Amino acid sequence: MSKKFINHLSKTLAEIENDGLTKFERPIHSPQGARVQVGKEDLDQGSVLNLCANNYLGLANHRDLKAAARTGLEEYGFGMASVRFICGTQDIHLQLERRLATLLNKDDAILFAACFDANGGLFEPLLGANDGIVSDALNHASIIDGIRLCKAKRYRYANSDMQDLEKQLKQAREDGAFNLMIATDGVFSMDGYLAKLPDIVDLAKRYDAMVMVDDCHATGFMGPKGAGTPAHFGVDVDILTGTLGKALGGAIGGYIAGPQVVIDLLRQRARPYLFSNSLPPMVVKAGLAALDLIEGSDELRQQLFTNTKYWRSGLQSLGFELQPGEHPIVPVMLGEAQLAQDMATDLFKRGVYVSGFFYPVVPMGQARIRTQMNAALTIDELDFALNAFEQVGKKIGVLS
Repeated sequence: MSKKFINHLSKTLAEIENDGLTKFERPIHSPQGARVQVGKEDLDQGSVLNLCANNYLGLANHRDLKAAARTGLEEYGFGMASVRFICGTQDIHLQLERRLATLLNKDDAILFAACFDANGGLFEPLLGANDGIVSDALNHASIIDGIRLCKAKRYRYANSDMQDLEKQLKQAREDGAFNLMIATDGVFSMDGYLAKLPDIVDLAKRYDAMVMVDDCHATGFMGPKGAGTPAHFGVDVDILTGTLGKALGGAIGGYIAGPQVVIDLLRQRARPYLFSNSLPPMVVKAGLAALDLIEGSDELRQQLFTNTKYWRSGLQSLGFELQPGEHPIVPVMLGEAQLAQDMATDLFKRGVYVSGFFYPVVPMGQARIRTQMNAALTIDELDFALNAFEQVGKKIGVLS
């Protein structure tokens, strides 16, 4: 590699650091949970309260999932060493796909290594140069990248702006789009608010468009039985993508659920599916165990939203600026990237693990601490965290 190129990369890294945008990784020495162990060099007590994982239902270290994973290892082995269509499909893969389809009220589902791969493989097989995709401006990067791989004409509407969505749908139809799809996150993960699915579905019907929803931050806990944002709103959408890596155990694995003909074509043409190894049996068995838990009881979902309401109310009482909403993602708005970095660092020293989010993950000037609730947190732990937020907020001048 040339010295010129090395110098170019070094300059880019220096600019990132000077702008206060460097992202740091902290090693964790324990399973994921409400509390995690960190290195003694990071924190004297070695344990921190974790408010920044996507572990919404607290299942990442659940005994039933671990037992199921052990069973998967013993009965089905460590891995398939193959893609699905060669010799990588086990009966449990098909079982998990059927279970997901049933939960989401779809004909069938197809598994991927991650939802990033699911979104990356969705659009190209289904839509061509004569078609159109209308995408929310704040959609997840995986949707954006998946659309880029597709030859369909692209249209973008301002986040959750239904007037702009209709404008783009009209434009797509005027441009002669044969097939038309609206693509949106079900939950916008940096803000914690829900897509306006009833309005989106209504517009889709009026303009003869399909609706695709990425429900990664909803499956398992939003709506009846945790069936996601469409179930929460009582509407039907055409295609759902999602993950096993958040509420459903927190490991890896994504999926697409939809009409049978869509799933059948994706099995033939979706490149991330055709050219990636099958999900490990341990992950598949744990995923089935997660579905057993969420379908069998509402207890974890109820605790999650009890915690969310308590946490949001506590932060508002202290005087923090929050994004409005009902979702377990509760962003604390700070504005400046360095302020978010400093607050996260100070909170960590006080035993509360959070992460600052800033450009390019969120728009410039909208830096924040994104807090996330999970069902494993206790009220005492939330009070501990609220006390830390109050102390740090006053120290850095966010609170008076």
